Amino acid sequence: MADQGKNEVDSKEKSVIDWKVVAGRFVFTTALMGGLLFLSAGRWNWWEGWVYLIYTAGNLIISRVVLIYKFPETAQERMDAGKKENVKKWDKYLVPIVAVSMPMAAWLIAGLDVRFGWSPALPDSVQIAAFVVSAAGSLFSTWAMFANPFFSSHVRIQTDRGHTVTRSGPYQFVRHPGYAGGIICWIGAAVFFGSYWMAIPVFLTIIALIVRTALEDRTLQEELPGYREYTQEVRYRLFPGIW
Repeated sequence: MADQGKNEVDSKEKSVIDWKVVAGRFVFTTALMGGLLFLSAGRWNWWEGWVYLIYTAGNLIISRVVLIYKFPETAQERMDAGKKENVKKWDKYLVPIVAVSMPMAAWLIAGLDVRFGWSPALPDSVQIAAFVVSAAGSLFSTWAMFANPFFSSHVRIQTDRGHTVTRSGPYQFVRHPGYAGGIICWIGAAVFFGSYWMAIPVFLTIIALIVRTALEDRTLQEELPGYREYTQEVRYRLFPGIW
């Protein structure tokens, strides 16, 4: 019992979260998203922009706070993974695309589309339905993050954390539910904003996510014990019956 208590203390010490860094990232991400949306739109009375900003920022903050309190080691891994030596080289190029440049381009174009009226208006009912789809996709990704203790921000085999195959939660249905949810989220967002031009960075994001899925799946099959057997249990990477 004494050893168990010591191990729990050691685990907590290893997973100390710097809340100043966390808060700084939340503020920066929200400010960046809001700035790109509303400054490019050139106005504040844009309900789609407010709905998207409030939901996305709220989901980000709530999910990460829950992650930090309930799964601190996973939260620490997501914060520190980019600094690890065994991150795959190809992922160092893909992460900035799927997490930074393409989202920024999408938000910028959505606002510009509103300012210049590039795309015809969609019925509110279609936009609301698309928003529900987008929110469902983000929640599906969040579920994957909570279910998988090795849900990292970068692709690497976490031998330092005793990396094993996750089979619970959404991983019962597809092998990469985080990416599947992200794809659904972005498709819904493009329709919600009603921007034909926003479809360009969204399409590029989806292509990058599919490439990342293929490369990560190959890495796991080659390097993670038990993953090949898991692929026989769960056949599809992203969407059941498709791929």
